[in-house]
Amino acid sequence: MDAFTELLNGFATAAHPTNLLYAFVGVLLGTAIGVLPGIGPAMTIALLLPLTYTLEPTQAFIMFAGIYYGGMYGGSTTSILLNTPGESASVVTAIEGNKMARKGRAAAALATAAIGSFIAGTIGTLCLALLAPVIVKLAVKMGAPDYFAVMVLAFIAVTTVLGSSKIRGLAALAIGLLIGTIGIDPTSGQQRLTLGLPELADGIDVVVVAVGLFAVGEALWIAAHLRRTPAEIITVGAARMSREDWRRSWKPWLRGTVIGFPFGAIPAGGAEIPTFLSYVIEKKLSKHPEEFGHGAIEGVAGPEATNNASAAGGLVPLLTLGIPTTATAAVMLGAFQGYGIQPGPRLLQTQPELVWGLVASLFIGNVILLALNLPLAPMWAKLLRIPRPYLYAGILFFASIGAYAANLSTFDLWLLLLLGALGFGMRRFGLPVVPAIIGIILGPTAEEQLRRALQISDGHVSGLTNTWFSKIVYLVMLLVVVVPPIVSRLRKRSTDRELTEVGG
Repeated sequence: MDAFTELLNGFATAAHPTNLLYAFVGVLLGTAIGVLPGIGPAMTIALLLPLTYTLEPTQAFIMFAGIYYGGMYGGSTTSILLNTPGESASVVTAIEGNKMARKGRAAAALATAAIGSFIAGTIGTLCLALLAPVIVKLAVKMGAPDYFAVMVLAFIAVTTVLGSSKIRGLAALAIGLLIGTIGIDPTSGQQRLTLGLPELADGIDVVVVAVGLFAVGEALWIAAHLRRTPAEIITVGAARMSREDWRRSWKPWLRGTVIGFPFGAIPAGGAEIPTFLSYVIEKKLSKHPEEFGHGAIEGVAGPEATNNASAAGGLVPLLTLGIPTTATAAVMLGAFQGYGIQPGPRLLQTQPELVWGLVASLFIGNVILLALNLPLAPMWAKLLRIPRPYLYAGILFFASIGAYAANLSTFDLWLLLLLGALGFGMRRFGLPVVPAIIGIILGPTAEEQLRRALQISDGHVSGLTNTWFSKIVYLVMLLVVVVPPIVSRLRKRSTDRELTEVGG
């Protein structure tokens, strides 16, 4: 009942006219930026992050929630109409959604994506509201060794799951941890990796890092691969569904919600694996499996619901433990830190108005998103006609303005270009950007917990594993690292044996 009472208080905060206005502006801006090709929710939030810094924290995070969900929905519009997923989680949506659009069913694809996102987002946010206080009660008992173990688990999981190569994932994480150590050592007071530059003594601002690696790096990468021929954009009317579409969509929406939320709540669960899982399940359960690959509505409804439920699930470890499990959550953690707020078990006690206002605004943002996007789908589709050179020049312009506005420093502009070049180089050589971002943002906190645990144990390494919780986490870590290669090797042997028997 406490959670419901707090949630009602959160609605009272979020329903203030000023906060409603910021929620509306956030959804509008998030959808407008998120619908542009090649831009996912993480990049949308990184680009719009500087805009929120002039606001009070509660207003800023309510606007932020709108940007978050708006960016999520905008990505699905691009996937369906342009066959250009803004992020990896929208790849599955593009498979069936674009096929539906080419068959003249773009309105139905957009409608099932919007309504599925609304249902999954609403149920997921309700689960977040109920689950967060329970996890916080457990988390307040955690000590420094436990926190450090959970953070290492997040590092390992992110590097092993994302990208095609674990080595590249570890390399990207190392780059992030290295950048995260720049600044003054909190214990000794000595400068680290500052190259004698006083501007680096306080470390690199998280806005500059997020905008540089995500926005500038991605814009340079896409611009470098710009197609000379304009992309084919499918025209669309107002998003709507027939009775048959409703009948075929409601079960995938619910199944997607059940699959997506728990995956989003675990380290590196993200949205990529559950969206593919949802697609496979819908294909197996569908009464029209022959339509898959040619525009099956279940192939849009399930993954889109999964994607949004996963986003809500990702807020559970972020708000209760201060652990980001996705790129978007990492950028949001950076936003919290920009206000001097550290997400974690104490957040619900120290900032209840902000947290519950944020959770309530997720519900409100969902409703605004649905009301805004169903009738305005043709307008969002017109944004896709912006010439690509103008689009990416605009992104670089606004990224530069945002980075400069963070500290009003021209040094940050040079830093932004340097980080943008680093982001471009990482994409060029196949290094995933997400482990680097998580390393930069979470690295200093992990270092603090490591030092605290070692100080408590008088420098003994055994102090890192002297609690039952940390031992369980390290065991899970071992399973994450060891089990997949063993299973892969066993499968390869089995396949080789079968081929040998067939050949013999």
